[in-house]
Amino acid sequence: MRAILAAPALLLLIPFAMADNGETASTSAIYACAEKTDDAARLACYDSAVGRLKMAEEAGEVTTISRAEVEEVRRDSFGFSISSLPKLAMPKFGNDKDKGGDLDNLTEAVARYTSGLNGAIITLENGQVWEQTDSKRTGVRRRGTPQTALIKTAAFGSFMMKIDDGPLFRVKRLK
Repeated sequence: MRAILAAPALLLLIPFAMADNGETASTSAIYACAEKTDDAARLACYDSAVGRLKMAEEAGEVTTISRAEVEEVRRDSFGFSISSLPKLAMPKFGNDKDKGGDLDNLTEAVARYTSGLNGAIITLENGQVWEQTDSKRTGVRRRGTPQTALIKTAAFGSFMMKIDDGPLFRVKRLK
């Protein structure tokens, strides 16, 4: 079954593998062209490398992603375990926290707060839904909707939430 599914993907890659003596489409290939001293050779190199990259992009094999898009994915996925995310974007942007690296907390506006027998369910304005997993009081009074929630990473992959100026309590992300 895997061979049947892999065959169409392999056929899509053949034009890229055979293009220009097997060179692949990458920004590295474009940057390498700058080292050529002969003007005609440098231009031919650029034309070839950019052509391969354009074909790969049009075929959906490669795409570009901005730092802002990486940050949006980090914020949207905060609280979920997505082990492949660092492999996709973090090496390009580094893991320096001052430059948008690892996200260790998130502050968002609260859209809805529901208190139940097993704890609170907190829906944030960005669409994330969090559930309280401990029995601590959240510090939210019955009147009015809380304004903001601060979620922090805690030990062993767990998360703590603080609503407005209330105490920290354990939560897990539902969606």
